[in-house]
Amino acid sequence: MNQLSGPSGSGTIPGSPPARSGVRGGDMASQKIKLKSPEDIEKMRAAGRVVRKVHERVAEVCRPGVTTREIDNEAQRVIDENGAEGLFKWYPTYKVGQGFPGTLCISVNEEVVHGIAGDRQIKDGDVVGVDCGVRVDGWCGDAANTILVGDVKEDVRRMCEATQRCLEIAIENVRPGRKWSQVARLMQKYAENRGYGVVREFVGHGIGQRMHEEPKVPNYADRNTLRDDIELREGIVLAIEPMLTLGGRHVKTLGDGWTVVTKDGKASAHYEHTVAVTRDGADVLTDGR
Repeated sequence: MNQLSGPSGSGTIPGSPPARSGVRGGDMASQKIKLKSPEDIEKMRAAGRVVRKVHERVAEVCRPGVTTREIDNEAQRVIDENGAEGLFKWYPTYKVGQGFPGTLCISVNEEVVHGIAGDRQIKDGDVVGVDCGVRVDGWCGDAANTILVGDVKEDVRRMCEATQRCLEIAIENVRPGRKWSQVARLMQKYAENRGYGVVREFVGHGIGQRMHEEPKVPNYADRNTLRDDIELREGIVLAIEPMLTLGGRHVKTLGDGWTVVTKDGKASAHYEHTVAVTRDGADVLTDGR
């Protein structure tokens, strides 16, 4: 689940300065980041394995005629079977009847994020964004996938592939000593060079014992995001989640207070992994390994 953001070929970033200990002057965001030990990261990997099981099961049942509520119920069953705690239901208060009402965020077609499960039936040609977060033994995992159902239009399919590629670019370029803005610029350039909108109102986030921790993790770089830029360090864990649109990048929230849709009604895609920064680069904690 995303945090609200504040006010031609991909390639990788060429040589980057070595990691430095401590925090650079003025880097207030970095001062708030909770670094994770190798033991902490392994506990988060255990949560990530449950998230992966949920996504695998959801991909199996997400077929034409199935309702989003049936998908949500199946996800809850998998979470319960694995002794995990879902992070989304009744977020942020976690009081029954207050907050987000679903186990998953299920966002179909023009819905970007935070779609609520209900009676909507999946149709052939739909793209279905599924976001899942769980806690196991006090540690969190969070990942999203976009499922292509049946005969999806070619332009929508390509947009989904580009969104997934943006996530891959980020993972390939995460390593100590780099600024997050360097990574975000590569994601943004890849998407915009292909004509896709990069959603700015919602961004990724740090993650650990709570679903949302510092820092914010935008999928783009501009003057505002550079003020909160961070240097990646070993032990930082991020939920990286690019969101692209087939048309304009602007979005709006529906009357339910949660569901975010593209303003122009065009399709969107969303992919996410929980990723730890290690001495050698990135370690994906939600790939099921």
